[in-house]
Amino acid sequence: MSKITIREVSGKKGTDEFVDVMWKLYDQKTYPQWVPPLRMAAYENLDTVKNPFFKRATMQLFIAEKDGKIVGRIAAVQNPAHNEFHNDKVGFYGCYESTDDQEVANALFKAAEAWLKPRGLTSMMGPMNPSTNHECGLLVRGQSQHPTCMTTWNPKFYETLHDNYGLTKAKDLVAYFVAREKNVELPEKVQNYVKKLRAENSNVKFRDFDVKNFDAEVDKCFEIYNSAWEKNWGFFPMTHEEFKFAAKDMKMFLDPRMAFMAEVDGKPAGFMLAMPDFNYILKRIPNGKLFPTGIFKLLIGKKMLKTVRVITLGVKPEFQGSGIFALFTYEAFERANKFGYLGGEASWILEDNVGMNKPWQDMGAPLYRRWRIYEKQL
Repeated sequence: MSKITIREVSGKKGTDEFVDVMWKLYDQKTYPQWVPPLRMAAYENLDTVKNPFFKRATMQLFIAEKDGKIVGRIAAVQNPAHNEFHNDKVGFYGCYESTDDQEVANALFKAAEAWLKPRGLTSMMGPMNPSTNHECGLLVRGQSQHPTCMTTWNPKFYETLHDNYGLTKAKDLVAYFVAREKNVELPEKVQNYVKKLRAENSNVKFRDFDVKNFDAEVDKCFEIYNSAWEKNWGFFPMTHEEFKFAAKDMKMFLDPRMAFMAEVDGKPAGFMLAMPDFNYILKRIPNGKLFPTGIFKLLIGKKMLKTVRVITLGVKPEFQGSGIFALFTYEAFERANKFGYLGGEASWILEDNVGMNKPWQDMGAPLYRRWRIYEKQL
């Protein structure tokens, strides 16, 4: 009879082993959609010393073995900052990977539960890698699509493993894709609506992200971020240090023309970050290592990227409801036309956030990918 063993890992050696699980379970021949992450970034995300997220949170990593062979992994996370903000007792799991084996999946979920429950947590939610301010969600629709940068991808059978264990849907996150032909124009109805909005919001001006003053621009975005998302499901405020830590990793891929700020009467009101989809480059670095050759593939490939992912769109509360979300959407479309981008994804968007879904629907963008946040009572 096969024996499944779950073991805790920690420290640099343990985290390296945990990160390496992906390369033991995936290969690009069997799973052509899988994008190998940069090992450096994957390790940094889980580094409890360097990542400021862990100044307010704790985590335990687990690896599953079956008959001595590594077959899965999971992380259990306690996030007091989330619980204080929401006044709840939710624990989290994330970084889930496994073979198509229900016994393995059950053992992993049970290990996470067993770590969370003694800490006074009453439910388990995920996947969070490691929180809603990072990559999160299980892909339940769109496995055959190319996964855009900083989004999760997993085989379809993961959904079955979750469902069979008794995890249930808490919330879905969706993605729209806007493809364009050269110099395509928006439908006349949409153009007329945009003209009306611009006339009503003539004091709204858009400008490029100022890379030369990167830190100052990040500070302005941080000011907007926590206030803009405060009422969103699952949100909890980031610290300034956490926000800067996340921004640092994006700097090398940034196109300042597609990361732009809205100002009202000269003061920051909102920002949109549309990141060139560097996953097309990462697919060409199968071992996930920057050196010795990966760095050159990044530098050369960056100039050839023709699609983007709209990662963040936030507006200060006092300017919401004025049509500014729609203005951002159309501004992004016009900039993509101007700078030669062929299309882009907008994600993640809460499935029930009407104000954020409608502008993309009005443009005729199809909803083509969906992620699920699961929950289980402990």
